[in-house]
Amino acid sequence: MYENNTTYVGLDVHKKSIFCAVLEPDAAGPRDLGKFANDPVVIKRLAKRLKKQAPGPLATCYEAGPCGYALQRQLRSLDVDCMIAAPSLIPRKPGERVKTDRLDARKLAEYLRMGLLTEVHPPTPEEEAARDLSRAREDAKKDQMSARHRLLKFLLRHGHIYRKGRHWTLTHYRWLRVQKFDLPLAQATFDTYMLSLEQITERLEQLERQLCEAALSPPYAEKVGWLRCLRGVDTVMAMTLLVELHDFRRFTDPRQLMSYLGLVQCESTSDGRGHRGGITKTGNGHARRMLVQAAWNYRHRPSLSAYMKKRREGQPAKVLAIADKAQQRLHRKYRRMKARLKPHNVINVAVARELVGFIWAVMQHETAGQEPATAANE
Repeated sequence: MYENNTTYVGLDVHKKSIFCAVLEPDAAGPRDLGKFANDPVVIKRLAKRLKKQAPGPLATCYEAGPCGYALQRQLRSLDVDCMIAAPSLIPRKPGERVKTDRLDARKLAEYLRMGLLTEVHPPTPEEEAARDLSRAREDAKKDQMSARHRLLKFLLRHGHIYRKGRHWTLTHYRWLRVQKFDLPLAQATFDTYMLSLEQITERLEQLERQLCEAALSPPYAEKVGWLRCLRGVDTVMAMTLLVELHDFRRFTDPRQLMSYLGLVQCESTSDGRGHRGGITKTGNGHARRMLVQAAWNYRHRPSLSAYMKKRREGQPAKVLAIADKAQQRLHRKYRRMKARLKPHNVINVAVARELVGFIWAVMQHETAGQEPATAANE
C-alpha cells in the first residue's frame, strides 16, 4: 500500500489535544513528536513540519471516535494521506495493562506500517449530513417513546386507564385530551407531559418530512425506489440504510455485509469442537435495528397491496424479481422456524440476516460494471 521510504505517523486524537508519534523508514521504533492542541492552525503547522522532515511519502492515522472526520479532511486538504482506523479491529495484546496517549500513538504508527489496521470508510460531507439527519430522527423516536412511557405511567398511578383498544390511536389521543384531575398540581403535571409528547411528535414528523424530501434528491431517489420494492422497506428505512452504508461497492458479497451489520453468529471452534452463540452485534447498529424491524413484515403471506404496487411502478424488472423472490423465501423461512417453535426474536433476526442478502442483490443493480471502492469496511 505504501512505499518503502514512507514515514508513518500515529495520532492519538482527543477533543483538546493530539499526541503525535513518528515512525521513520529505517527506524526500529517510533519516536515521540509530542502533544499538540487540536486546533486547525496548529494542525496546519504540524502537517507542514511533518512533510518537511519526511524523506518520502507521509502516511498518518488515528482511531475513529467522537472527533469524527474533520481532522482527516483537513489533513487531506493539506496533501497528507490520513487513515481512520476501526478501534474494535485494532490488535490488542492480552497482557497489556497500561494505556496512555503516548503508547496509543506509537502503536498506531507501528500497526500502520505493518498493515494491521482496518480502515473506516469515510463518508463525504454531504453523506455525513444526511446520516446525521437520519440519526436525529432516530433520537427523536427514542424521545417519543420515553415521553409516552412517562405519560402512561403517570396516568396509571392516578387510576386513569384506557380500556377501549390499543394505545396511540386517534381514539386514544382523543381520550387523553379530555382527562381531568381534581388537584391543580396533578393537572399541571399531566399538561406538562402532554405538551412534551406533542412537541416531540411534531419534531419527529418534521424530521421525517425532511428525510423524505432528501430521498427525492438525485443522490438517493433512484436507490430509494429500488429498496422500496422490498416488503417492509419504505422511504425512511431505505434512506437509513443508504446513509449508514452509503457505498455498497465496499462489500464484495452479501456475507461481508451481514458481518458488517453484526447479524452473523458468534463462533468459537477448536480441535473439531465448537460453540455457536448469538449474533455478534458488531458494526452498524442503526441499520441493524431497521432491518430487524423490516423483518417482521415477512410473517405475513406474500402479497402485493395497492400501496406496494404503486411503489413498484417504473422500477427495473431485475429489482422486482429480487423483491418477489425475497417475499417467497423469507416467508417460508419464518413459517419453518415458527413450526420448530423457535422464539420470535430468533426468527426475526434470522429473517433480517437473509433480507440483507436480498438488499445487497438489489444494490448490485447499481454497481454492475463499476469498479469496487478501495476503502475497507468499518
